[in-house]
Amino acid sequence: MTISQTRNVGLPLMKLVRWKGVPILQQLHLEEQLLRTSSENWCIINDGTNDPTIVMGISGKPAQLLKLDSVLNDRIPVIRRYTGGGTVVVDCGTVFVTFICNKDAVPGLQPYPQPIMSWSSLLYALVFRGFGDFSLRENDYVFGNHKFGGNAQSITKNRWIHHTSFLWDYEARNMAYLKLPARAPEYRVARDHLEFICRMKDYMPRSVFVDRTIKAVETYFSVRPVQLEAMETNLNSKFSHSTKLLTEQELEAAAFESHFEKGLSHSL
Repeated sequence: MTISQTRNVGLPLMKLVRWKGVPILQQLHLEEQLLRTSSENWCIINDGTNDPTIVMGISGKPAQLLKLDSVLNDRIPVIRRYTGGGTVVVDCGTVFVTFICNKDAVPGLQPYPQPIMSWSSLLYALVFRGFGDFSLRENDYVFGNHKFGGNAQSITKNRWIHHTSFLWDYEARNMAYLKLPARAPEYRVARDHLEFICRMKDYMPRSVFVDRTIKAVETYFSVRPVQLEAMETNLNSKFSHSTKLLTEQELEAAAFESHFEKGLSHSL
C-alpha cells in the first residue's frame, strides 16, 4: 500500500471524471442527472468547451443580462442551467470543476450555500498556495480584487452540487455579449467586465491547476478515476433535464421585449 493510499483510508469515496472539450450543455445535463439520481460523490473536471457559449443561472433573463442583438447576429448559443448564480461566457479557455456530494460527505459541513462556499475556498486555497493572492470574495474566487472563478450551486434534500467556471483565458470580444448586471458584488465597484476579471494563465500553468486540484480533493476524499463511457451506461436516457438551450425564437422574443421597454421608457 502506497503512502497516498494509506492517507486515504477511511475517507469517503469520490469518483473523478476528467474530460477535455466536452460541450458544456452535455456536461450540465450529466451533472444534473448525477445530482438527482446518483448516490455517489463525484468530481468532474472538464478542460474547456469548444464553442463559445453563454450560460445563465436558472432565473436568468436574457433581456436583462445579454446584448441580444450581438448574440443573435453572431449566433452564440445561450443555455439556462439548473443551478443559480450569474451569467458567464465559456469557451476553450474555460476550465470547469464540479463537486457533487452527499450531504454527509464532508464531516461537519452544513449543506447550505455559505458553508459549502467556504469549504470550497479552503480546498482551492491548497490549489493556489504560492500562486497569487487567492481569496473568496462575495462568492467569487479572486486574485486580489480581480475575479477568475464564478460559482453556482444547487442543494437537494440529501445532496449538493458546487460547480465553478475558471477563466484560465478568455477572448475579450466574448465579454461584450454581457451587460453589466443590475446586481453585482460590492467589490466590483461598477468596473466593466475586462477591468473586473483576470486570466488564470497569468498566475499558473493549466496542467498544474488541474493536477493540484485533484491533489487537494484527495485531502477530503479517496479518489477513484472513471471514464465517461462507464458513467453513461449507468444513466437513465429518459431523465428530464431542466437545463435548456434557448431557441432562437426565445432570444428574438426577449430582444423584442427589451427594445419595446427601452422605447417605452424613452417616450415616458
